[in-house]
Amino acid sequence: MWQLLAAACWMLLLGPINGYNAKGSNTNPEANMNISQIISYWGYPCEEYDVVTKDGYVLGIYRIPHGRGCSKTIAPKPVVYLQHGLIASASDWVCNPPNCSLAFLLADAGYDVWLGNSRGNTWSRKHLKLSPKSPEYWAFSLDEMAKYDLPATIDFIIEKTGQEQLFYVGHSQGTTIAFIAFSTNPELAKRIKIFFALAPVTTVKYTKSPLKRFTTISRQVVKVLLGDKMFYPHTFFDKFIATKVCNRKIFHRICSNFLFTFSGFDPNNLNVSRLDVYLALSPAGTSVQNMLHWAQAANSGKFQAFDWGNAEQNMMHFHQLTPPLYNVTKMDVPTAVWSGGQDRVADPKDVENLLPEIANLIYYKWIPHYNHVDFYLGQDAPQEIYQDLILLMKECFQN
Repeated sequence: MWQLLAAACWMLLLGPINGYNAKGSNTNPEANMNISQIISYWGYPCEEYDVVTKDGYVLGIYRIPHGRGCSKTIAPKPVVYLQHGLIASASDWVCNPPNCSLAFLLADAGYDVWLGNSRGNTWSRKHLKLSPKSPEYWAFSLDEMAKYDLPATIDFIIEKTGQEQLFYVGHSQGTTIAFIAFSTNPELAKRIKIFFALAPVTTVKYTKSPLKRFTTISRQVVKVLLGDKMFYPHTFFDKFIATKVCNRKIFHRICSNFLFTFSGFDPNNLNVSRLDVYLALSPAGTSVQNMLHWAQAANSGKFQAFDWGNAEQNMMHFHQLTPPLYNVTKMDVPTAVWSGGQDRVADPKDVENLLPEIANLIYYKWIPHYNHVDFYLGQDAPQEIYQDLILLMKECFQN
């Protein structure tokens, strides 16, 4: 990020002299839109809803009920729910043009598409009682997302659509909370036709992402440095960098390298002309506690609930002295998996250890050149992933 800051300063100082303010600059209109505006911009119908969890969090979710040029029919369509990854949002699924964004492709293929947001991100930062300014609001991690967010959202969609089951697509942390929820909540698992896991993450023992840096710092030091509230929220500065710097060809390489630092490298598969859109909508933020949970997982190599730091707190939350382990083998949901060979987050070794634990694995594809964001940003994602994903859905629905 410091490189981007330096680049922005140089641009502001030298831009008028060298003519950069007029040359090589092309901001995509979606870079200045919210999620619902992006959906409408491409000609799709959009509905917005608030979902309230049992512990009082208000989650913003979106619906694309049908494709472009399709009239709203009475006959129910098969339902698909898309869940984003860590410090991300529902924008992941609509940040490319319709021919390359999974949400739009699914809508055009005849599906009723729903996009979720985890608590604490840009679009889900409300609570019935707690203020986001308070530490109490941010006292959550992926445990609560799995225990409260997913059941509340899926129950809402089921009730709204009248469908008994839906397809679930998760990326990264979106798979993590699904593995937890579907292995610990059998009633919820029954509502899932197929679980599509893109860059699945349970353990992060071998991860090479900057997440590893958290493992070398004590929890106390992390809280001193970052506080006990929000981690990596989207700021005005991020928006400025995206729309005033990364939209210029001269900075495309710097901006894309910043993105690759976190995800793994695959420069030929990134549409650099849309960097302003990607970075204008991300990061979307999460809690410091959630990041501490991921650091705990990287340290222990275990798929385990959050350790609250002392036996008394653990007893209060789990009725046992230590946080429980999550057992993926207890999940019987039909599961399709895609993983990448250049993924710095969902490392191939961690995925290799996960696969034998999936009791009902119906499909697996390893994509050698894929990094962590290729699953929703990759220019070849429709060919490498989406066409087979939609085919599996159609085969299931026909049966």
